[in-house]
Amino acid sequence: MVNYCKMKYHLLKSMKKHKKNKPFQCSECLKCFSIKAHLTTHMRIHTGDKPFQCSECQKCFTIKAHLTTHMRIHTGDEPFQCSECMKCFRVKCSLVRHTRLHTGDKTFQCSQCLKCFTQKGGLVTHMVTHTGEKTFQCSQCLKNFSCKGSLVKHMLTHTGDKTFQCSQCLQCFSYKSSLMSHMHLHTGAKPFQCSECLKCFSLKRYLLRHIKIHTGDKPFQCSECMKCFTRKATLMMHMRIHTGKKPFQCSECLKCFSLKCYLVTHMKIHSGDKPFQCSECLKYFTKKTHLVTHMKIHTGNKSFQCSECLKYFTKKNNLVTHMRVHTGDKPFQCSVCLKCFGYKKSLVKHMQVHTGDKTY
Repeated sequence: MVNYCKMKYHLLKSMKKHKKNKPFQCSECLKCFSIKAHLTTHMRIHTGDKPFQCSECQKCFTIKAHLTTHMRIHTGDEPFQCSECMKCFRVKCSLVRHTRLHTGDKTFQCSQCLKCFTQKGGLVTHMVTHTGEKTFQCSQCLKNFSCKGSLVKHMLTHTGDKTFQCSQCLQCFSYKSSLMSHMHLHTGAKPFQCSECLKCFSLKRYLLRHIKIHTGDKPFQCSECMKCFTRKATLMMHMRIHTGKKPFQCSECLKCFSLKCYLVTHMKIHSGDKPFQCSECLKYFTKKTHLVTHMKIHTGNKSFQCSECLKYFTKKNNLVTHMRVHTGDKPFQCSVCLKCFGYKKSLVKHMQVHTGDKTY
């Protein structure tokens, strides 16, 4: 039943103005509306009536506009485009929130630490850092999360659902945003630019990682040697120096390495791949560093100088070996007679005395 407002006024003109503006009142919550159709729509909140149904998934809505917006999920229509980065959105409010990333507008402030956010959702999520509240629980492993988005993302680890597929390489992703970021690899687009050096990146996380070069921020510290790193992944790789862990194994000779890049370089020994060629003598090398060292033969560049006799060397390890002439250091010891040598080849030659080997 539709009721008219029961407000009382001292002046007749005030009442007439009120009637003119919002004469239709909800009998449940007494909220007033200027148009009867708005009241009719509002009443569905109380009645639970949802007359507008999606023909694709049968989901129902109280307002036709909500159904229209929902249908874009099925059609893929994204009519609202950002004028800065050309990213498109299904609903206008998402575009408005996104635009704040470009304008830097942060209207939502934390009452505890005064930190500001571009979106209300960001503030709500941030507030959990003060309360420590984790109200969203995974039904599979009972792990708790501070925000619903984190729970939804976590659930994919159980379902393995990857509904977004790249049309170029057919790789699948759990999130549309991940697919959009991946597409930059094919298009070559680099929409994220560093404000300091103007270098551009295909992914936002690459830019954030790069920014630390300018800020000097190194939040990840090794608990063993206290060395700090800009990235957690770099710290994890560094820790292998202390733990001795070598998770990457060669399938040919079973030799293990602490880093994947070391294994990739090592595999060239078995495959015979030598992609780095000297432009002077056309000799090939498996590693770029070997080529760089080799080039000094042609350029005559000897950048490593002995502090004792001022002799120059093309390689640092050659200088280190040479220094034993001055220091008398003999790091190579015979396991049989304990005699020491300054050079490994001298030890190898000496061992023939014990083995009787006369190969050379």
